[in-house]
Amino acid sequence: MDTTLSDPLVDRLLDGRYAVHHRLARGGMASVYLATDTRLDRRVAVKVMHPGLADDPEFVARFNREARAAAGLNHPDVVSVYDQGTDDGHPFLVMEYVPGHTLRDVLRERGRLSPGEALAVMDHVLAALAAAHASGLVHRDVKPENVLVTPDARVKVADFGLARAAASVTMTSATGPLIGTAAYLAPEQVRDGTSDARSDVYAAGVTLFELLTGAPPFTGDSAVSVAYRHVNEDVPEPSSRVGGIPAELDALVLAATARDPFERPSDARALHQSLMAVRDRLGLHAGVPTISDITVAAPNDTLVVDRTQITTGAPPPPVTEGATGGRRRRRRWPYVVAFLALAVIGAAVAGWYLAVGRYTSAPNVIGMSKAAAIAKLDHAGLKARLLPGVYNDTIDKGLVAAEQPTAGHDLRKGGTVGIALSLGQDHVPDVRHKSVADATALLKQAQLTVAGTRSEYDATIHKGFVITSTPKPGLVVSPGTAVTLVVSEGPAPIQVPDVTKKPVDQATSILTALGLTVKTTKDFSDTVPANSVISSTPAAGATAHQGDVVTLVVSKGPQLYPVPDVRGMTVSDAIALLQSQGFQATVSQFPGGPGRVLSESPGAGSKQKRGTTIHLYAF
Repeated sequence: MDTTLSDPLVDRLLDGRYAVHHRLARGGMASVYLATDTRLDRRVAVKVMHPGLADDPEFVARFNREARAAAGLNHPDVVSVYDQGTDDGHPFLVMEYVPGHTLRDVLRERGRLSPGEALAVMDHVLAALAAAHASGLVHRDVKPENVLVTPDARVKVADFGLARAAASVTMTSATGPLIGTAAYLAPEQVRDGTSDARSDVYAAGVTLFELLTGAPPFTGDSAVSVAYRHVNEDVPEPSSRVGGIPAELDALVLAATARDPFERPSDARALHQSLMAVRDRLGLHAGVPTISDITVAAPNDTLVVDRTQITTGAPPPPVTEGATGGRRRRRRWPYVVAFLALAVIGAAVAGWYLAVGRYTSAPNVIGMSKAAAIAKLDHAGLKARLLPGVYNDTIDKGLVAAEQPTAGHDLRKGGTVGIALSLGQDHVPDVRHKSVADATALLKQAQLTVAGTRSEYDATIHKGFVITSTPKPGLVVSPGTAVTLVVSEGPAPIQVPDVTKKPVDQATSILTALGLTVKTTKDFSDTVPANSVISSTPAAGATAHQGDVVTLVVSKGPQLYPVPDVRGMTVSDAIALLQSQGFQATVSQFPGGPGRVLSESPGAGSKQKRGTTIHLYAF
């Protein structure tokens, strides 16, 4: 039964653009579909994340970040990333459609590759990784499943967009998805989860081993057991599994898979250069194998080669019968015995060298001077690498306080031992007036830990910067001591006091004494005396901080208006005019008169506040 018939994504138009035809493959984290980009009318591969992972927002965010980074990688040996998006809760990645098979499919049918074919494949793989490393991108999951081989012998590396996002998922299971990855994990990825370009170099070395031998270097009952063999064992020489592999290829694999990342080529570009040099020196210029033109190799193909060499070589000289011929045959036996003895001795010496002779133990150099430690390591056939200094309570400053790996650890001759010189007794660095991030970095540099932060108000140190530390700066402490940072919250908050109706000079003195800055404006007031405070902004009771501005509105007293001249006007007209301009009026009338205003008080033209009563005298 076709499993794609029940797949809800088949025959669907993703994001209004990508018409999904059928499923190509299903993996641990996503399914890959063949689709058509209806906008550009081209075939594409769409990788759709499984629903369980799509529900994890952190995974989706990391997936999107890595996809954007991979989209900027443009190289003929890299599967191009065209687009990304989400459709109805399905995060997806749109990639170049590469017809063909994975390198894993090639290995399943072929068993293993010839040295020339293996180098031809790795030429493209390392070129792709070198381009990624040059742009700051690390693959983190190099393996045959992520290498595509087309029918016309093109090689492309895939899944740059999922590598980092998948790291947290693939490491969660002891069986499942990790099994495919565990066989290629670098020791540092297993020990502490760190990875860089040298981790890709290690995985590429393991892949080359598998191409040459037909199997990865380590197997086990579980992914965890395989992973930890990478931590505790050296990858063997490919020629120890399959005969006829040149020593130069053994050396190339061993260099790429050194357990110490500092002993490997620094990145894929460096390993690629070494591989090309070996390929040219050995004249191994075979083409890339494809499914269509490969045949299954016989398990004993090296024996077939040996027989071919025997039957096609010069025939042995004819044996002459008789006494002379018999003596010659008898004389040949001592040479054969001697040759076999030498071969046995040579094999024993070679076996001793491979098992024991090429290794040495790291000597103890703790407490020695730098020069003496380097000399002792050199005498043991090892090189010294200076590590950052460390604080130590018991070892004097300038002497070796730590070595990595530790004394007694077995290393290949010519390997590297890191040494760290003592910085003497540790002390708390002065982190005052520094940001929390800078203070934390200084404490870590001094091999101290940050126990946390405590906040305090401080009028002199900006908010977010360190006031002091506990223990105090300069105090001698042991390495690893926990230090608490006291961080400024800025000046303490101030409650604005009520200064309304107070004289402005008095109000200003009160506010400036609290550390506030005073600004003033003026306005008329019928209720507040002149030069007294009408209101403040912020208002009384509000919270302010030292240095904040408080604006005071100061009274200019009531606003005055001129009294209109109503003399000679009829009483009724005079009252109406006064009222229209905001004044009140009272009238004293002499009897018998015509009813006109004789005088007014306050007098015409004088300035009075609105509402003032003007007394009219009429006759």
